[in-house]
Amino acid sequence: MKYRQFGKTEMKISELSFGTWAIGGAWGQTNDKEALNGLARAMDAGVNFFDTADVYGDGHSEELLAKATKGKENQVYIATKFCRAGDIHDPETYSEKSVTNYVENSLKRLERDQLDLIQIHCPPIEILRDGHVFEVLDKLQQQGKIRHYGVSVETVEEGLLSMENPNVAALQVIFNIFRQKPIKELFPIAQEKNVGILARVPLASGLLTGKFSTNHQFEQDDHRNFNKDGEAFNVGETFAGLPFKKGVELSKKIDWIAEGRGNMTRAALKWILSHDSISSVIPGFKTVKQVEDNLAAIDVKEFSANELEDLRSFYKNDVHKHIRGPY
Repeated sequence: MKYRQFGKTEMKISELSFGTWAIGGAWGQTNDKEALNGLARAMDAGVNFFDTADVYGDGHSEELLAKATKGKENQVYIATKFCRAGDIHDPETYSEKSVTNYVENSLKRLERDQLDLIQIHCPPIEILRDGHVFEVLDKLQQQGKIRHYGVSVETVEEGLLSMENPNVAALQVIFNIFRQKPIKELFPIAQEKNVGILARVPLASGLLTGKFSTNHQFEQDDHRNFNKDGEAFNVGETFAGLPFKKGVELSKKIDWIAEGRGNMTRAALKWILSHDSISSVIPGFKTVKQVEDNLAAIDVKEFSANELEDLRSFYKNDVHKHIRGPY
């Protein structure tokens, strides 16, 4: 495992880490035993960072992480998120009382004394403009309840606005071969301000695995079914904002990335890791096999300069115009 400096924090985190939305819920059927085995396999391979949120399975993914990391609290970092368990548009959700409650509930579920990183979970831009929530987080940091804080954002504009606060240590952004906008507009500022970047939705909700056909049917409780067109939350969180059938079509146009890299999954993750601005990429998983497949991305061959240019042109000419929602 290779480790990267996580922005201005004192943490060095595994360049390939894992998100835990899928094992918490909203990705179809889950199996706790398989999830715990997957977490154990990741840690055995040197993964020392996991991302979660209080709303993933109503706290279930946090509870699974508590079990998996018992006795390893000083070796494994956990990032969680808050705000979406309430009304994200209500300023009261970001009050000192509310945020303290979110933090303490996460601490209880994670069975920890301090949160390594807490992130505001895709708040409306007006909340970021107001800025009061950052003052609240500063106070909680001073109290020792959190080590660092950051923001999970939907758009480049939200990321730039968040970084105007000097104590924002990390941003979590949607970044993959289908979503390249941050490269030019966000990453240079993040590097200048020494802000860590976590790349989420790295496989475009599975599109970049190359495994789907256009007639694939997802389970009822899978967000790739109930949010495929943004019916439940931001459309960009599902298939990176692409209509599913168009995404499948586009993925087939770049199946060449798998050549010499095992498969498209590993190639798509390796492409993200080719960007120095990235602190860690955080794919999800539901099985041990998926964990192992994702881990294999670390050792596959790098992309050549010509291949990187081809993928830039592909995004600009074929993908960009089809992405829906603000980003």
